[in-house]
Amino acid sequence: MGEGSRPAPVNLICAMLAGREEWFAQAGDRLEKAFGPVELESEVWPFTFTDYYEPEMGGPLLRKIHSFRELVAPDNLAAIKHTTNRLEGELAAALPDAPRRPVNLDPGYVCLSKMVLATTKDYAHRVYVGAGIYAESTLHWRQGAFESWPWTYPDYRTDHYRAFFAKVRELYQEKLHLLEGRQLG
Repeated sequence: MGEGSRPAPVNLICAMLAGREEWFAQAGDRLEKAFGPVELESEVWPFTFTDYYEPEMGGPLLRKIHSFRELVAPDNLAAIKHTTNRLEGELAAALPDAPRRPVNLDPGYVCLSKMVLATTKDYAHRVYVGAGIYAESTLHWRQGAFESWPWTYPDYRTDHYRAFFAKVRELYQEKLHLLEGRQLG
């Protein structure tokens, strides 16, 4: 019989979607206050994969992803998603001339085997993690690279997204080695 164990901490990430590049800075400031310093930022990429968000966010949309320095427990994902939902509301109230939802914040994490996103929507490939939040394994690590699943969103399938998350994983692996060294010392 197997026994449960405490999982390793994971590397928190947050994907941002917005109609104006300058809104990323304001969202990033709030994210850093909530989750600590950003360690790695993606470039700003055009988001042309779907028009799903345009009724509430306008368009054209842009994507940027932040990876945070401090590791977190994976079971904090539901609370983190609730925090980003609150921050979205704060941004909607604070940004002048903004649509109803100026910034979409999608938190998740990277670990050695996968990249996970949090969502409020249930589906067959998502697992309930508590407090009205589900988790989805969006990418998985295989043969030295992140690969997509059949359900992976089209933008996360692209080479530049997967390369960004591979860099996050590389930095995460370095942090794990430092953490293991501290525990042994």
